Formats: sequence, structure tokens, C-alpha cells
Amino acid sequence: MNTAVVEQLPEVVMPACPILKVLKGQRALVTGANSGIGKGIAIALGHAGADVVVNYVNGEETAEGVVEDIQRCGSRSFAHRADVSKEAEVHAMFERMKEEFGTIDILVNNAGLQKDAPFDQMTLDQWNFVLGVNLTGQFLCAREAVREFKRRGVRREVSCSAGKIICISSVHEVIPWAGHVNYAASKGGVMMMMKSIAQEVAPYRIRVNSICPGAIRTPINRAAWESPEAYADLLKLIPYKRIGEVDDIGRAAVWLASDDADYVHGISLFVDGGMTLYPGFEAGG
Repeated sequence: MNTAVVEQLPEVVMPACPILKVLKGQRALVTGANSGIGKGIAIALGHAGADVVVNYVNGEETAEGVVEDIQRCGSRSFAHRADVSKEAEVHAMFERMKEEFGTIDILVNNAGLQKDAPFDQMTLDQWNFVLGVNLTGQFLCAREAVREFKRRGVRREVSCSAGKIICISSVHEVIPWAGHVNYAASKGGVMMMMKSIAQEVAPYRIRVNSICPGAIRTPINRAAWESPEAYADLLKLIPYKRIGEVDDIGRAAVWLASDDADYVHGISLFVDGGMTLYPGFEAGG
């Protein structure tokens, strides 16, 4: 692929303030929301009418910028610092949310990270750090959300479900990833955790699903898309022949959180341009 073609590939951009406020009156919490995919989701939910808590660990200034963007469309928002792998900090975050917003309707479990190493050189600290944030963090936040959803029940004036949990997983919940064993294991764990929670809480009208992004244009993977050569190599893995944008994930999250998706429960929604179609076999293997 030549440079000109790479430069002409379109970016998909969400309108600043959608006319349809499909999440109006709902309260959302997005973890790891000060950058990348989490930022895109938080802004999309806010623009769709939800009030949003912007969780972060580092980067207070950028988190406040996300808050301002959400507020410009008329939704309420505040930033809250918490390490989702720490039980006490998660509990305090949910307590503050209930104080400020009264309740929670939507949880987006997005916070995640990588600490990569060849398997035989991976330390226990690297393993525990990634599993602690990517999997245990989702467990702790989902547990707090389910407790509130069950306590409060359905608020029919805002939604026909008692609450929605969206776990941000990855294509690597099903695609092995050498050199990233801890990350892939955490995402495989997210898949089974999500499905098991979904099975358990369905009778309470609580919906639980995952979004599994493929390659998305975020700062964490800049090396994979910043140069034309790297981008051309990346596109070999993507049948749709463009990198994903954070708005692609934001729109999916808005839909999954809305009543339009009320009968969608316990699924992994792959938003990946076809990466899970095993493009290496497109010519017969």
C-alpha cells in the first residue's frame, strides 16, 4: 500500500451532539476514561444524554478535559481518581457517584493496561499487575454496580432494564497473542466472567455484555499506525482495510447501553473490521 492511499483512508467521526438523546436521564461510570477508548466512550455516552463519571488513575488534567467535553452537550459529569484494582477505592468511587448522581444505570468496565514480555521472562509482578487491573478491576466494579442495580430495580422512566454493564474486552479474548500472555489471559477471563455474571443476573433485568475492539487508533499503539509502513503491515490483519477509531467503539457502547439493545445479553460484540475472520486464510491458507 502506498503512502497516498494510507493518508486518504477516512477517519470515522461522531457528530458532536447527536439529536437523539437515547440515554437521557441515565447515570454512567466509565473506568479508565481520560484517554483512548475510555475517553471516546465517556464522551459518546455524555453526548447521548447520560451523566458520566470519568474515572482515571493518572492524568487529572486530561480527565477534566473529558468532563468539559461532556458538559458542553448538557450532561453532568465529574472526574474521580481511583485504582480499580483496589477494593476500597472502587467502593469509595461508587459511594461518591451515588452521592452526586443518586444511582448508576450504566457501568463501562474499560480500565486496562499491558506489561508485555516473552513468557519465560515475564515476572510475577507483571502478571499480577495486568490481571489485577484488567480482570480483578472489572470484577470489583461490576460487583458494586450489580449491588446497586438489584437494590434499586428498574427505573422505567429512563430504561426498561435495571442496569447495564459493558465490559471492554479485546479480540485477544479469542486470538492468542505471543509475548502478551498476561494480557490475553486477562481478556479471556473477562469473557467468561462477563458471561457468567450475565447468566446469574438476567432474572433481575440486568444486562451484561462485552465489546471486543480490534486495532483502534489510540496513543498506546501509536507505533502500529503512525508511519505508512507500519500502517500497511497492520492492514494485513484487517479485512476492512482501515484502522478503527475510538468513535467506532463509542457508538457501539451507546447502542449496547440503550433500550434498542434490550434483548442483547451475554454477548461479545467484536468491533474489529474483521480481524477475527483470520485474514491469513483469505486465499485458502
